Amino acid sequence: MISEAQQSDWFLHHLSQSAGIMPGRGVAWLDALRSDARAAIARLTVLNRKQEAWRYTSVEPLLQQRFITAGTDIGAFRNLDIRPWILPGMDAFRLVFVNGRYLPRLSAVDDLPEGVTVGSLRTALSTDPGRLATWFEQQQGRSDNLFTALNSALINDGALIHIGRHVVLRKPLEIVYLSLDQERSLLVQPRNLVILEAGAEATLVERFVGSEKTTGFNNHVTGIQLSGGASLDHYRLQDESDRTFHLSSISLSQLELSRYRCTHLSFGGAWARTDCETLLKQPGAKCELNGLYTVGDGQLNDFHLRVRHMTPGCTSRERFKGILHGKGRAVFDGHIIVDKDAQQSDAQLRNDNLMLTRGAEVDTKPQLEIYADNVKCSHGTTVGEIDPAQIFYLRSRGIARTKALSMLSLGFAADISNEIKPEPLRGYVERRLLQKLGGEPDGDNLSEHHV
Repeated sequence: MISEAQQSDWFLHHLSQSAGIMPGRGVAWLDALRSDARAAIARLTVLNRKQEAWRYTSVEPLLQQRFITAGTDIGAFRNLDIRPWILPGMDAFRLVFVNGRYLPRLSAVDDLPEGVTVGSLRTALSTDPGRLATWFEQQQGRSDNLFTALNSALINDGALIHIGRHVVLRKPLEIVYLSLDQERSLLVQPRNLVILEAGAEATLVERFVGSEKTTGFNNHVTGIQLSGGASLDHYRLQDESDRTFHLSSISLSQLELSRYRCTHLSFGGAWARTDCETLLKQPGAKCELNGLYTVGDGQLNDFHLRVRHMTPGCTSRERFKGILHGKGRAVFDGHIIVDKDAQQSDAQLRNDNLMLTRGAEVDTKPQLEIYADNVKCSHGTTVGEIDPAQIFYLRSRGIARTKALSMLSLGFAADISNEIKPEPLRGYVERRLLQKLGGEPDGDNLSEHHV
């Protein structure tokens, strides 16, 4: 077991590597943010299984590793051929990050509409930090998260997305995070800010991919703010190497009549966790969180969702499905809080899991915490196996058992996958599921770099 001293040493080791790589030094508010984050790391309680948030997820495999903080050495990637990682037919504005650093030559953000700013957070921190101060104050995330504090202490680069009032982005905006270092185990910490002003509309696609031989820790933090009437469709695909550790922390703030719809797709990583906190701050806000995950031998996939209804008349939906095989482990912790003044709240939460093997394991914990008396709320979860009669039916028609299991699993996932609007992404997800479950060999559209 990792001791308190060893855990403290782990964080101090990674904090000590920051010299010379951080932009915006000398900016008062940014220096204060970094200083406060360092102080929080020293002050916060060490992580252990007695804490409810970490009850089912051990951090020991992560804290036993030592990583090199990714810096500025990205010159070798400036002329990288990224075609193997691009989804065929995906027409999108595109930001490309390699080992946590933005590469403009590999990106495609020309011809953006007036009123849209898309680019590197690192550049903005160096050239126009004053503009970011208010946004950072509004998007600090939960103060009790050690890994978010580590990200804040070492803010380096990430995506800055600002869409002005009533601007509609007609094409999706795609962010590709490539992990490519095969010789070192890197700590990569993107920090994103996504701001949609009143009435703005956009689709955001994030994809975490890379070489199958890459190892490292991706500690990713995103702050999203939706003003009144804004609308964001958000897709997040985590399909990194099975040797990597991945932690995403998402903080979402929604104002009056805003709409947010996110689909989490998680297939890769040895240890992968997503923490998502949503604050419905003004009446009429709507939030929909969907998810599809699959885990096999040597994999842990963990989702922690916290949706808080703070005001009357808001709606939230959480619907996650998991497919487990081999000796894979999954954790789902969905928590909905309805404040006393949040009358007429409408909240539904569901988690369904399909177990393909007896060696797989899932811990699922849906929760409702309701302080208002005029609400419509429900939650539920299922854990089950495929009906043997369905397998028999398919096998009696000459379909191999492995293929039959894959077909039925794809049908189980269809409620989520069929609602993925960008067709190239939907096609990739369906093929990737079949590949993960052994239903078909590697296809032409699944690059060797993805698997």
